[in-house]
Amino acid sequence: MAMSGMRGWTAVTLVLVVLLVFSAGCTEAGQSGDGSSPGDDTTGYRTVVDSRGVAVQVPKDLDRVVTVSDGFIEGMMLALGEQEKIIAIGVNSPQRVYNYTYLTVAGATYEYRDGMQPVTYLYPRIRELPLVAGGAAINYEALAGLDPDLMIIRVGSCAFYSMEKVDTTVQTVEALGIPVIVLKSPLYCNEQNISTISDEIKILGAIFGKEKKAGEHADYLESQARLISERTKDIPEAERPTVLIFGAWPADRKSGGGVGDVRGTDTIEHYFIEEIVHAKNAYRDTGDMVTISAEQLLALDPDVIMLETAYGYHPAEELYTAPNYQIVGELSAIKNRRVFAFPFEPPNCAKRQEYPIELMMIAKAAYPERFADIDLGEWLLDYYKNLYGVDDETAKALRSAQWMDWCVGDGHESYAKQV
Repeated sequence: MAMSGMRGWTAVTLVLVVLLVFSAGCTEAGQSGDGSSPGDDTTGYRTVVDSRGVAVQVPKDLDRVVTVSDGFIEGMMLALGEQEKIIAIGVNSPQRVYNYTYLTVAGATYEYRDGMQPVTYLYPRIRELPLVAGGAAINYEALAGLDPDLMIIRVGSCAFYSMEKVDTTVQTVEALGIPVIVLKSPLYCNEQNISTISDEIKILGAIFGKEKKAGEHADYLESQARLISERTKDIPEAERPTVLIFGAWPADRKSGGGVGDVRGTDTIEHYFIEEIVHAKNAYRDTGDMVTISAEQLLALDPDVIMLETAYGYHPAEELYTAPNYQIVGELSAIKNRRVFAFPFEPPNCAKRQEYPIELMMIAKAAYPERFADIDLGEWLLDYYKNLYGVDDETAKALRSAQWMDWCVGDGHESYAKQV
């Protein structure tokens, strides 16, 4: 639902619209959408309804779980205090520690070291767990040998982009006597919205009998989105800046003159920009990770550019100073120094629990005066502490691991090492 025509509506109608924006989830027929069930089975199982609307019998005494996601399931199990039950994973991104370098026009090379997901930093054991999938191919022999109590698959992870492949996988895994829970990320909803992620979190809570805690986590994440929406919903259409989510993927520059990729009007990024932040997506066509040329980027000329993780980290300084981007140096966002880098989120094929960070960054970049009271560096610490229950020093370490210390320093030189 577009919110640009809201002026003149009654206050009651505005409240109803905001509630609808945050409550329309991605659910199948007969599904509650939050993993709830009529009650626990007295034989030692609990019934959990997954994102397909399928009621799955999950052992109450659950000790051995195999997960397949880009870090979403693993990170939420950590937040719920259930991380020790993970015995294998299906995507290696939660195990990886990354380094990134780039060269400036002046010939200086900057290096970023030890970037990782929060779950990778907080739960180092995950780096040693066996990997049971490559691409969308499960090693069924290895899986059976692990004798898991449950397998949880997130559709939209880098391993599973096709529901057809998921269906085949589920049938094979269940034939091994292993129950399977399927979560659907926002990629598989008819309408993009954050309540889908909340539904996934609540299903995970139902799996482990921690519905209350999972609900509190989901509510906290959504509360950050509501804060932003309430502050910006009254901004007139003519005063809304254009924002471009841009992936500076090196492969794009090698394929027919591309300069990077963008997110279209049918993506969750578009929903973030237009339905929550109430700015304008500079790219008006459909498509996910659409490669564009330098000429197309110059024609879009966004007011704000947000750099996402795209096969490597890309700091704002890369667009300002790297040789590859001098050709687009006349962009308004570059000349006005309104380029910002999202936290490093190695393979993030579907949005994870870090989505409030992206929302807050877009909001502060688009409307700095409306969010001047929010210090991003301190807000990040609060986010980490609220979600993961960590202390202040650990929260600062997580901020560094996601390469966000520019929030408290004087630029990338404050934490990127010149080599």
